[in-house]
Amino acid sequence: MKSDFVDISAAKQSIVDEFSLFDDWVDRYEYIIELGKSLEGLSKEFRIEDFRVKGCQSQVWFKPETKGEKIIYNADSDAMIVRGLIALLLRVYSGRTPEEILDTPPDFFEKIELGSHLSGNRANGLHAMVNYIQSYANSVKNNGIKN
Repeated sequence: MKSDFVDISAAKQSIVDEFSLFDDWVDRYEYIIELGKSLEGLSKEFRIEDFRVKGCQSQVWFKPETKGEKIIYNADSDAMIVRGLIALLLRVYSGRTPEEILDTPPDFFEKIELGSHLSGNRANGLHAMVNYIQSYANSVKNNGIKN
């Protein structure tokens, strides 16, 4: 997912605004699943151990790459709700500089009250995905790692 056209704060706020349209959590989960269905995903060549995010109960793969000063994240999962969470993360963090990524906490999840509605395993997986995104951004910032 490209985020080049919207600044990172606006991307976070648009997610909060979208979720405020739903009255209950059944509708919010259905929306997350729809987001997961629309996620482009990864080809099988990148759905391998080298790209797997550790700490997720579901299978999750992230394939980061740098383009100029920005990091592009592509990702996939074998679980539809997790794919939806990935879609939200990519909307905020993909196509950003390492500094933008590191300076932006995932507080939009708290604002949409997602944390209190995820199972412990899914919450741990979300935390693992955010850690992966931030760790890669930190590596690029400090070491100039490029894929």
